[in-house]
Amino acid sequence: MNGKQPASVVFKVYCLTVMTLVAATYTVTLRYTRTVSSDMYFSTTAVCMAEVIKLALSLGMLARESGGFSRWKSALVDHVVRSPRELLKLSVPSIVYAIQNNMAFIALSNLDAAVYQVTYQLKIPCTALCTVLMLHRSLSQLQWFSVFMLCVGVTLVQWKPAELTKVQVVQSPFIGFFAVAIAVLCSGFAGVYFEKVLKSSDTSLWVRNIQMYLSGILVTGIGVYLTDGPHVMAQGFFYGYTPWVCLVVFLASVGGLYTSVVVKYTDNIMKSFSAAAAIVLSTVASVLLFGLQITVTFGTGALLVCISIYLYGLPKQDTSVLARPDASKPTREKIIPM
Repeated sequence: MNGKQPASVVFKVYCLTVMTLVAATYTVTLRYTRTVSSDMYFSTTAVCMAEVIKLALSLGMLARESGGFSRWKSALVDHVVRSPRELLKLSVPSIVYAIQNNMAFIALSNLDAAVYQVTYQLKIPCTALCTVLMLHRSLSQLQWFSVFMLCVGVTLVQWKPAELTKVQVVQSPFIGFFAVAIAVLCSGFAGVYFEKVLKSSDTSLWVRNIQMYLSGILVTGIGVYLTDGPHVMAQGFFYGYTPWVCLVVFLASVGGLYTSVVVKYTDNIMKSFSAAAAIVLSTVASVLLFGLQITVTFGTGALLVCISIYLYGLPKQDTSVLARPDASKPTREKIIPM
């Protein structure tokens, strides 16, 4: 094989471990910051700051990839300054991601971290549907079955939500679930749209990230002004920020960028294990920190979701076996664009 060498097993396990810890820690920490009795920070400013940090990190990664200041500057001029159409194209997922990230704060203000982590896996069927419609790919029978199983599992989790004993804040499970529903719709569409943009040209991933985060900063900045403008002007942009809030912003920033690395170097099975492991870690943390009392329906639903995630990530079989065979004449294999 010529070209890039495949990533080692050790590196893949490292990616898996970090992705799992980031996902679980982000969810639990965000939930903690929304339930403490101290001065509550403005979630819109946290989302905006995460976009700023993502942009800074992407600029650094592009500089490393370019190998020199002149090439880095040339890439920015060619793909950012002189490409307003590309910026406009990437503003679509940036707007959708901004909505998704704000919905995560609303959801975790009303749902336990474990319940949120399980329910958020509805992004899988949403992403699957967008993949079929936008990228014209097909799903295997096993994948469709796993999607159905996942929906059943989430239904069980939401049917009789697990009770909390250590959280005293007022919360609404209905609002939380509604926010998750919007978040998964945004996640599915934006993820597939961004993938389609990436594969439509040979432009660097970091250049695409920079184009998207520039729009993201503008969009989230407008969100701060429209939602919390008077309060931010009176109390300050960083009102209510604590070390825990800073950790949430940092994890949101690193998690978004790290996902692209994981997608590049690992496979669906490892990503599935990561998602399932994050659910387990979030559940354990919720029991210890928030006094989560696990019910039979929650445990059963969470188990079904973990199994469905694993089944969905299994290697796809040859889709020709799904077609009706005709032994009398040779079949012509269809090539599905990827």
